Amino acid sequence: KPHQPFTCFSSVSNFKCLFPLCCFSVPHEITYFLGCFENGNTAVQFEFDGEEMLYVDFQTDEIVYTVPTFIDPDPGQVLVGMSILRDAHDNKEVCSEILGVLKYKDKSPQKEDAPNSMIFSSREVELEVENSLICFVNNFYPPSINISWTKNGHPISEGVSLSRYHPNKDQTFRQFSTLTFTPSEGDIYSCTVEHPALESPTTRIWEAEIIKKDESLWPDIYCGVGLGAGLLGVTVGVFFIVKSQHVA
Repeated sequence: KPHQPFTCFSSVSNFKCLFPLCCFSVPHEITYFLGCFENGNTAVQFEFDGEEMLYVDFQTDEIVYTVPTFIDPDPGQVLVGMSILRDAHDNKEVCSEILGVLKYKDKSPQKEDAPNSMIFSSREVELEVENSLICFVNNFYPPSINISWTKNGHPISEGVSLSRYHPNKDQTFRQFSTLTFTPSEGDIYSCTVEHPALESPTTRIWEAEIIKKDESLWPDIYCGVGLGAGLLGVTVGVFFIVKSQHVA
């Protein structure tokens, strides 16, 4: 049941190579995301092969680069000449105009997609050595979610960080919550996810134990930025996150 929101796409453009010394023949994709939310907020970000490169912080009026510096120490040169900040403000005005029109239209009940989640360590577990637990929540709509952690049944908030919402190609969303911790044998951690599409919160459990290297659960989703940086294809999409309808 794919979403059919208010969406438009521009034509595909091309880059020869965006990162020095990293030209490859394999094409990669940059997606430009514009989200117009009913509460008046606007989101603008660029993604590289589905991983965030940068976003616009409208409160500080600046571009925030999230691409790792080991890929490019000066990411500001990646999209030079593209007037990202100016275009973001122009698109924010477009969002306001669209929302102004849509508020007069009949509002059908918003369709919701329930999230799925998983919990895993960021690297091989060594007892009494600091590590990170990742609670990855994916495929949910609308982008309104709450993630909480427990240790041995007790709520914890220290060492917890939360990523921004990231759009998927099917116009659902994904999000990470990260817990920095030092594992001790027998400790049990959990992350609980709450979302309007869930009848009740879902909880994932992780127990501290030594994991062999060939049993590592570390998936590609967290390090999917990759080292390949020859960007040849650019897909630009504008997603108006106003309301969503399903089709059978």
